[in-house]
Amino acid sequence: MNFSIKISYKNIACLFSCAIFFILTSCEEDLTKANGNKSKNFPSQIINNANIIQRDSGFISLKAKAPIIEKYELIDSPYVVAKRGINIEFYDKKKPKVPGKITAKYARIFEYKRFYEAKGDVRITTNEGQRFAMQSIYWDQKKKRIYTKDTVYVTMEDGSTLVGANGMTAKDDFSEYTFFNNSGDFSTKRLEEKKTPQ
Repeated sequence: MNFSIKISYKNIACLFSCAIFFILTSCEEDLTKANGNKSKNFPSQIINNANIIQRDSGFISLKAKAPIIEKYELIDSPYVVAKRGINIEFYDKKKPKVPGKITAKYARIFEYKRFYEAKGDVRITTNEGQRFAMQSIYWDQKKKRIYTKDTVYVTMEDGSTLVGANGMTAKDDFSEYTFFNNSGDFSTKRLEEKKTPQ
């Protein structure tokens, strides 16, 4: 009788350990399935006090500074974001000594789409001295177009002003732009220069 009780205890202990094993492995499988569905929208790279210089054939085409830049690469539409603001100086080969400038409180770049957005007190100064102020702007680098639907305030180098109440579109070098529902104090001299055939 003692012998059969010992065997029963061993059988119960064996069954109990098998049951625990199956419970734990089934929990692990559920956890891996649950973790597979979780968001992958977290930065794969973080750069603090970023100071970026972009060159094109040895020529500095862009300088950017930001307190923090985060790169999100593990998602379907990877992007780079500057959540605490960004200062950019862009250079033109025609006027390499005078950079244009862009500042914004927030910026996001979709590198593979070559699409950029800046938001929050966006300020742009061209190398020609034109100053643009708006709340957001978008740049489609593939199409070489910049646009916004926000109100745009422009101050020209001669002091004349223009307001595009319903936004604007422009070439990305600001050589041409169109304002929507515009008003302002624009120099007639500049208008005459534009009308003169070349």
